[in-house]
This record gives sequence, structure tokens and C-alpha cells, in this order.
Amino acid sequence: MNVRRLIPTTAVAGAVVLGLTALSACSTSDAADGGNGDQLKVTASFYPMQFLAEKIGGEHVAVTSLTKPGVEPHDLELTPRQIGSISDSDYVLYLKGIQPAVDDAIKQSGVQNTVDAATLTTLENHGSEVSGHDHGHEGEEHADEHGHEGEEAHEEHSEGDGHNHGEEGGADPHIWLDPVKYAEVAKGVGKSLEKADPDHAADYKKNTDALVAELGELNTAYETGLKNPATKTFITTHSAFGYLAERYGLTQQGIAGIDPEAEPSPARIQEIHTIAEKEKATTVFFETLASDRTAKTLAKDTGLKTGVLDPLEGITDKSRGADYIEVMESNLAALQKALGAK
Repeated sequence: MNVRRLIPTTAVAGAVVLGLTALSACSTSDAADGGNGDQLKVTASFYPMQFLAEKIGGEHVAVTSLTKPGVEPHDLELTPRQIGSISDSDYVLYLKGIQPAVDDAIKQSGVQNTVDAATLTTLENHGSEVSGHDHGHEGEEHADEHGHEGEEAHEEHSEGDGHNHGEEGGADPHIWLDPVKYAEVAKGVGKSLEKADPDHAADYKKNTDALVAELGELNTAYETGLKNPATKTFITTHSAFGYLAERYGLTQQGIAGIDPEAEPSPARIQEIHTIAEKEKATTVFFETLASDRTAKTLAKDTGLKTGVLDPLEGITDKSRGADYIEVMESNLAALQKALGAK
């Protein structure tokens, strides 16, 4: 699998206005032309964007995801029909940089109402090892302090970075795995839908508020559930959980960086073994959309257990939950067990 997990984008914190002045140009009659009846025809790039569109849009939107369940989103190749469906959309929600084929198609589509979720929160740089910070308000202050640094980093690395990972200065795209950042994105999506379809603005606002409240409850559950762990270190084949680790004071140790199926070097296996002993880590996590071979090999070599930590890039019948909230709750339970949190 190609290394496609980093966003070479200039993310601007607080850009809720999206720079999408064209949003106001979309009238409800335009929406009716492209949607089902009077529904807004929405195209979402992959599951985390689909979930937001469906929860916030409710009955007023008809949502199509470009990434089918079970498909690894980073390697998505679009069919001509899918590319045509983007052009026919009233509104497109995506995360720039995570799916190059989608980025190219959207750029060429000519759709006025395109929303890049990466512009609705601050992206940061995370390497294979990501240490968290204190809980509660101190964590929030840290996030705020990070804002300007993040913007500078994006400006500095906006060109020529390709898909480098955090240790080389690339921005980590996995913002949806932090409920607080995901809520920031949800607020921006809600405002953009209000502008795209003003006749239903009140419903979009109500749905956004409800989702933000739900994400707030999820954040509280994580804060409470991970407050007193026996160890703060978890090991994963997919270094997707940097924002989550930082939010809740944990340390992510990625086996082989951002590719969940990459073979770790013997030196890295030995390093993970040493870290596991020192930090009393118990579990090697793998994900539902990738092979568990690397995790099981490492676990066997180091005497660790294996478990599932789902990066929520898609929902399938193997997912431990029916939607984002349920799978995130399953992730919390898995982390509590692995970290010895009471």
C-alpha cells in the first residue's frame, strides 16, 4: 500500500467560514435539481465524512460515499461513474490529502459547494511515537497553544511534502479519532450546510448541536475511562491514533509508521519489545480493514497480547459497532483493558 496517510495541505484553524463564498450561491432550486426530490445531493469521500453528512443533514440530504464498506480508503480508485457523480453533487465533503484520486476529481468537478474538513480544525504533526499531555483544561490549553505552530508547520511544508509522516513534518490527517477535533469539524460542516441550503438551516443547526453534544459525552467518557491507567503506552500497527493519544495523555507506539500492513524491521521489533517491557505495555493493536499478521508476529515475538483498535475509516460487518459512536466506545473499552484503566 502506498504511503497516503498524510495531508500536504494548509489547514487553517478556525476557518469555519471555509473560504466558501460560493456556498451562498447554491439556491434550494439548484439542490432540488440534483437531489432526490428536495434533498440536497451530498457526496462524502469516506466514512468519517459520510457520518457527519448523514447526522447533520438528516432527512434533508441524500448522501453517497465514494468509499464502499470494506475498501481501504487511502488506495481508492474512482470509476468514471463515481467521478460523474461528484460533478452532479450539490455539496461535497472530503478530507484533502488522504485520498489523492478524490482530491483530483473534486478539483476538476466544478462543484461550488466543496468542503475540506481539514480546514475546520488544526492539524498537527505526529510521528510513530506520540506522547499525550495532561487531561482536562491543561490539554485544551495545549491544543490552543498548538494552533499557531500548526499553521506555521502547514505553511512550511505545504509544498513537496507528498505523504510524509509526522517525523518528517507532514500533517497527520486522523482528526476524526479525537472527539473534540471531530466536533470542531462537525460545527463547520453544519454552518456550511446552513449556507448551502438556507431553507433548512434551523434543522441543520439543531442536528449539529445534537451531534456536538454526543461527541462531548464521548470525550467525557474517554477522559473518565482513561484517567488512571496502569500504563499510558499502547502499541499499534497503524499510527492513526496520535490525536487520541495526545488528547487523553497516552503514548502511541507505531510498529511501522502509517502503513498497517508494512513489515517492521528486526530493529524496530526489538525496540518495541524494549519499550513494552519498560512501559509495561500489554497489547499490540491491529485494525479491522488490514491484516493482523504483523500484530500477531510481533505479539508472538514479544509475548504480548493482540487486540483491535479501529481507525474508523469504514464500517463493515466486522466492525465492533454500527456507527462512529459505537466503534469509538469499543475502542475505549479495548484501550481500558490494554492499559489497565479502572
